[in-house]
Amino acid sequence: MQETQALAAAAALDEPTRRRLYEYVVRRPEPVSRDDVAAALGVPRATVAFHLDRLVEERLLAVGHERRTGRSGPGAGRPAKLYRRSDRQVSISLPERQYELAGGLLAAAVEEADETGGSPRQILTRCARERGAELAAGGRDIVDTLEENGFEPRLEDGEVALANCPFHRLSQVHTRLVCEMNLGLVEGMLAGAGESGLRARLDPQPGSCCVRLTQA
Repeated sequence: MQETQALAAAAALDEPTRRRLYEYVVRRPEPVSRDDVAAALGVPRATVAFHLDRLVEERLLAVGHERRTGRSGPGAGRPAKLYRRSDRQVSISLPERQYELAGGLLAAAVEEADETGGSPRQILTRCARERGAELAAGGRDIVDTLEENGFEPRLEDGEVALANCPFHRLSQVHTRLVCEMNLGLVEGMLAGAGESGLRARLDPQPGSCCVRLTQA
């Protein structure tokens, strides 16, 4: 779902006029009105309103209301719609990658190791298990959870092969560390989903994830 929403947001910027409007708004130090944008770019106000509101729908822009006359109360006029960059971040990768997830786990492990003197590698594996359990909490279907997190699960003779590694580039450089993190993450997903019929094990294969789910 997240990837689908990100694609929809990116597609909204494919229209040239809408992209110009977006770039103008996000480069301004203060929120801007429809009139501001129309005057600056020479685009009809109705067109500006249509495209800006579409960007708000995709959560690429945020909107607020403010009276620019400095007056309030009766006769002060209607507040103007003011547009600014939203807090949403959009990232698209094909195949899907989850480097933000990896970064969060690695940072948490380093911080805890610094505070406790524990093994960063062991802490990372534990953090990965805990995060995996959170992602699959509530007894959700394990295959759906793996799909939603970029692993591209494939059913093969009662086992589950993972066709994609969400941490591919990291695994090419730090293979052992990332594969152990990956294994912990999938083990946590199995626990969070209450899946007792499968177990995760390392089974590196060219062009796929290093983890495979086999019959327990």
